[in-house]
Order: sequence, then C-alpha cells, then structure tokens
Amino acid sequence: MAVESNERTSPIRYEADESPPRALSFGLGLQLAILCIAGIVLTPAIVIRAAGGSEAYLSWALFAAVAVSGVTTILQAVRVGRIGAGYVLMMGTSGAFIAICVTALAEGGPAMLATLVVISSLFQFALSNRLSLLRRILTPTVAGTVIMLIAVTVMPIVFDMLTEVPEGSPAPGAALSALATIVAIVAIGLKATGTLRLWAPVIGIVAGTVVASFFGLYNTVQVAEAAWVGIPSIAWPGFDLSFGPTFWALLPAFVFVTLVGAIETIGDSVAIQRVSWRRDRAVDFRTVQGAVAADGVGNLLSGLAGTVPNTTYSSSVSVTELTGVAARSVGVAAGAVFLVMAFLPKVLALILAIPGPVAAAYITVLIAMLFVVGMRIVIQDGIDHRNALIAGVSFWIGAGLQSGVIFPEYFSAFAGGLLQNGMTGGGLIAILLTLFVELTEPRRRRIEVEFDTSALPTIREFLAKFASAGGWDAAMAHRLDAASEETLLTLLNQDQSGGDSPKRRLLVVAHKHAGEAILDFVAAPGTANLEDRIALLSEQAATTSIEREVSLRLLRHLASSVRHQQYHDTDIVTIRVTPPGAVPAG
Repeated sequence: MAVESNERTSPIRYEADESPPRALSFGLGLQLAILCIAGIVLTPAIVIRAAGGSEAYLSWALFAAVAVSGVTTILQAVRVGRIGAGYVLMMGTSGAFIAICVTALAEGGPAMLATLVVISSLFQFALSNRLSLLRRILTPTVAGTVIMLIAVTVMPIVFDMLTEVPEGSPAPGAALSALATIVAIVAIGLKATGTLRLWAPVIGIVAGTVVASFFGLYNTVQVAEAAWVGIPSIAWPGFDLSFGPTFWALLPAFVFVTLVGAIETIGDSVAIQRVSWRRDRAVDFRTVQGAVAADGVGNLLSGLAGTVPNTTYSSSVSVTELTGVAARSVGVAAGAVFLVMAFLPKVLALILAIPGPVAAAYITVLIAMLFVVGMRIVIQDGIDHRNALIAGVSFWIGAGLQSGVIFPEYFSAFAGGLLQNGMTGGGLIAILLTLFVELTEPRRRRIEVEFDTSALPTIREFLAKFASAGGWDAAMAHRLDAASEETLLTLLNQDQSGGDSPKRRLLVVAHKHAGEAILDFVAAPGTANLEDRIALLSEQAATTSIEREVSLRLLRHLASSVRHQQYHDTDIVTIRVTPPGAVPAG
C-alpha cells in the first residue's frame, strides 16, 4: 500500500501550529534570513548589470526585492484566506528568471520588465485556482526538463561575469577569487554535516571576497558611502503599456518561466509539509494552492515595484528538517528581518559590492544544484521509454536553440525570437510531446453521476463494462465494484461530516495501465484526507464510527494504492486495483 504510515526518524520539536519561545523563533528566523539574503540581492544585481541598467535603478530594485521577499515570507507563514501555505517557506528572487529578465531589460527597459512581470503573475493566480486541471500536462517530466534547461539559459550570462573586474586589476585576481569561492562551498558541502553544511554558500562568498580584496576587487568605497538607515532615491520605472512587438515576443517566455517558478513552489510546499509534523501526513494540495497563490502575490508586488520576480527557497525545508522547528512564527520572524534589512542600505551594499567573479562562482554552484534537482524530478517520475524520449529530446533541442545552432535562419525570427530562449523552446517541446502522449492514449472511460449512494448501481454497471473491455474476469469486476463502493461511501461520510453543503456531482474516470485498473473519483472537497484516515486506522477505533472504520479497512485491502489529492475546488481520489493473484505494478 502506498499509504502506510512511517514514523519520522528526525524528531520535530515544534510543529507548524505550535508556539516556541520568542527568542528561539527570532534566532531561527534571523539564521534563515542571513542564509537567503545573498541570493535575494545578487540575482537582481546580476540581471541589471548584465543588461546595462543604471545604478539608481539597481539600488531601487534591490530595496524593492528585499521588501517584497519580507512581505511574502510573512504571508506564506500566516496564510490569509486561500493565500499562503501556512508553513515556513522563505521567499526570494528567482534565478530561473535571470536570462529572460536580462533580455526584457536590454530590449525594452525597466518599464517593459515591470509590465511583463505583472501580467505573467496573473497566470500564477489562475494556476493556483485550477491546479487540479493541469496535473496531466505539467508532469514531473516536463517540470524537471525545464528546470534543467534553466542552467542552459543562465550559465552563459554567469560565465561572462567571471571576468568582470575593474580595468587594470591584477590578472590572477578574478580566477583566484572565483576558485576560492567554489572550493569553499564544494568542500563544505561534501564533507560537513548539520548546521555547517547549510552555511556553505555564505562561507564560500566570504572566502572569495577576502581573496578578491587582496587584489583590490572589493569595492569598499561603495560600502563606506552607503547610509546605515534609509531608502534609496525612488527610481520606480512605471509601466510600458505600448504592447508592441517586444512585449508580445517576450510574454510567452515570461508566462512559461512563471509556470516553472510555480512548479518549484509546488515542490517546496510539498516538501515543507513532509518535515513539519511529528507523524507523516498526506500532502494537502489546498496548502500547495495557497503557496502558489502567495508566490503569485510576490510576483505581482515585484512587478508593481519594478523589480525581478520571486519564488520560494528550498533552504527553508532543509533548516526546518535540521532544527526540528517548523513553527509559523519562524517564518514571520524571517520576513520581519528581511523588511528591516531593506531599510539598511549598508547591509545591502556589503552584498552588492561582492566582486563579479565571486558572485559568478556562487551562482554557478546554485545553478549546478538546480540542474541536478531537475534530473531528480525526472527520475522520480519513472524513466520509461516515453519519459526518456520527452526529457532527452526536449533538453537537447532547447540547448541547441539557446546556442543558435538549430536552423537559425528560421527560428531566430520565429514569433519575435521566442525560440531563441532554450528554456522556452525546450519547454514547449516537452509540453507538446506530453500532450501528444496524452491525446493518443486509449480513451479513458468516464461517467458523471450524482454524488450520492443512489449512483452505486450506475457506477457498478459502468465498471462491469470497463472490466469486460479490459479482458478481466468476474473476480476482478467484483473487486472493482467493491473498491469503488467503499471509496464513494467514505467520501460521502467525509463530506457529510463537514456540515451542510450543496448537492455535488461525481465524475468517475477509469483506465487500464500496466495490467492494473486505475480509477479516479473527482468530487466535492471534504474535511479530511483518506490517506491519513487509512494510515491511522489503528488510532481511530475510539473516535471513528464502526461503519467508517470497516469501510476504510476494506478499501485498504481492495486497492493496491490510494492517493487523495485535496484542492479548494476539487477532491481527487485515485485508486489502483490489481487483479486477484497478480503482483502490483512496481
């Protein structure tokens, strides 16, 4: 069964809804803020400097980026309505946007960037609201491939920064400072354990900066001239509402990268749920929707302020797992620290003065790890011949388009140069291939009925025809009938326990895969997760009705796996049923 409960090996000292001492919350929040502030500041600095932006705009963009990160980190922790995860999820500027933001600034200026960020953020709200509808298109294979392609689009920009030093600087300075940064980060990452490993990026930046200072590469004048407290001169760029060719050429890429950022947020919001409770729980996709919505708020605020977009940072998951403190107050403290830092120009100047080779080395390690994350996502989805083709073909086409070696005479001007970006081109290929597989699959059988026990005879007849068409015998038909009945009864009990609700409809979708029957029950949302109920059966005997307990036990033995995805607008229960005597698919 996929729903068996396992005790966590690392103890949780404070769960998400518990309240640790204020000093502990502030201390951990400060640690998280220090770990993330370099990435938040360096990303817009790389974008704006690569695009030739002014120092005034750079100062404003940094201030806005840190302030927005603070607001959205707090929003993720406290959760307002359907916005926010209700967990410790750090927010910060997104490295995935580096390449496309450089292009927007270079071709349209800061006002064009602001317009594109605002409009693309609206798609993130739409994704959050209808996340359940896209689960078959934005598959792990598509997401992993696109994340790998981020490295293909960003690394050329980063490599150019390796030689960005003041004119007349000693020749070895750039190489040695970059080398010191990478050696420190990689050595600590490979050999250190516990808290020290989390501090590897910060230690690497400090080591590289110290080496760079011996060659006169660190701009101490800029730090000395920065005020201790204040805000930069307002350099808000406004919006470019001309909606010319540049806008329409870049909009698809921004929307696509925004979806990639949402995919990253989905992964982080799933992971933080796994490490925030003493006992394993099924993933609540309403929390995932809230995290994506808060990400959309962050991008909307970033666009309104005229800075680069943001996303969730995975480091919050690592720190939570290491410390065992998942309390929401930690996220509130971290966001408050960001807000304070936004009004401390000298702190931001310390980071902004980091030499280009050091920043490039730091980003190189982060992008390399992001590439591996993409590989892991693809592998975890299962490498059959279809997923291998989708990932391999899409990645190398994307790499070729980014390098300009695939028929540039045709693709360089196509759709305003849309396919010159490897991540956009490769991502579109991955989505098209996934759609092709989905559309050419054997037709799924489906039936829509009343969400009521009166629908059981209709569902029974539907499944009998499905079993016959699949070549299964009467024993399998009986098992399908029993499993669907227990699923419907349990969903109905759950729905009724949540109070009065309007009459709902139930969609049942059935298809055959790898010798198993897969049934999807799409219904109204309930108040509890079936996976949790099944996993905790032994503890529910005293508090759960006998009828419901028996129903859940039957479902556990009839289905080889049960997956319950809860969204704000939809409940999707997927059960896999193996024919009697057969071995469940691996």
